[in-house]
Amino acid sequence: MNYELIIVGGGPAGLAAAVSAYENGLKKILIIERDRELGGILNQCIHNGFGLHYFKEELTGPEYAGRFIEMLKNTAAEVMTDTMVLQITKGREVHCINGKNGYQVLSAGAVVLAMGCRERTRGAISIPGTRPAGILTAGAAQRYVNIEGHMVGKRVVILGSGDIGLIMARRMTLEGAKVLACVELMPYSGGLQRNIVQCLNDFDIPLYLSHTITDIRGKNRVEGVTVSKVDENRRPIPGTEMDFDCDTVLLSVGLIPENELTRTAGIEMDARTNGAVVTENMETSESGIFACGNVVHVHDLVDFVTAESTRAGKAAAEFVLNGGQSRENCIEVKTNDAVSYTVPQKIRRGAEKAELFLRVRRIFEKSSLRVTDGETVIASFRREHMAPGEMEKITLPGVLLNKISSGEITVSAIEEA
Repeated sequence: MNYELIIVGGGPAGLAAAVSAYENGLKKILIIERDRELGGILNQCIHNGFGLHYFKEELTGPEYAGRFIEMLKNTAAEVMTDTMVLQITKGREVHCINGKNGYQVLSAGAVVLAMGCRERTRGAISIPGTRPAGILTAGAAQRYVNIEGHMVGKRVVILGSGDIGLIMARRMTLEGAKVLACVELMPYSGGLQRNIVQCLNDFDIPLYLSHTITDIRGKNRVEGVTVSKVDENRRPIPGTEMDFDCDTVLLSVGLIPENELTRTAGIEMDARTNGAVVTENMETSESGIFACGNVVHVHDLVDFVTAESTRAGKAAAEFVLNGGQSRENCIEVKTNDAVSYTVPQKIRRGAEKAELFLRVRRIFEKSSLRVTDGETVIASFRREHMAPGEMEKITLPGVLLNKISSGEITVSAIEEA
């Protein structure tokens, strides 16, 4: 079967891309989702705080997803749930399987990758100790509590201060558990400042920065953990051990873009983001295949996912209706040591504008983000505060892009004296 556009993933990224593609002229659109229903991770995020940028009001995760599902009903887009995509070819063929139709090979004029991300597990960080029950990722615990209705523990220690871990500290407390501590390896939190205030400070949950779990005890179920302070090289410091009696450890130690399909399609990857290298319209190195949302880089706000995915949907529609634009002689986007990455990594010449998302490597107070063309500063954006846990966004208008004489620009974070 042939489609103008196939979108892999029915979470916030896929939904926004589908609505945008329809509004820009495509009619035969298919969303493939491996879960039983649309909405993705938003379905288990029952807390509020979503939609402040996009809808200008505060919504829960299911409410935010519901808004886009309602928009989708006003389009001609088809939805195929409970379906696993197995392969995407360079010729934009999508191989998928489900219990109803079996194995299918579908053709598309364009493909949008919107598979989201997954959590890093205990195996990825190699915590010493035994292997009892009661060790879960924060997202798995969130699904158990919010969707399946199962309480995962009574005395909890959380490793990592990413946003999911912070939110689950509050959620577990509200459900009657005692959250003993949130432990963070780095000297700064990996989550949004508002979540530190609302989820830890408001409930008197201590946050131990520059600490990590150095031992897990227990045979059948977790019985306790040892937490140690770490030095500047992130090595445990002897003599700083603290013991916590707990029955549950939640891990919030990072998210990884879900990119097995992207890699097998032969798409160029960025080792810094673990996502695809994209241009300013979210097109990957393979013509007609676009990517957006957490599969490209991990966002901290779903509103940013929506904006990025809207752009990908529009670009996919333009590709199908008008053909692809040349990506030769693209402007490469580089960074200095203080900036960990930018998305996009390339900007096509002649682009109307380029919205750059980026993260810094450490905490900055009064500072600026500078964009340089060789030795020439072409743009500067002042900031009062920047942190690795909060994504930054800058916009370069076409008038600036047209003035770039070299084949690359550099984005730098500079602290003011």
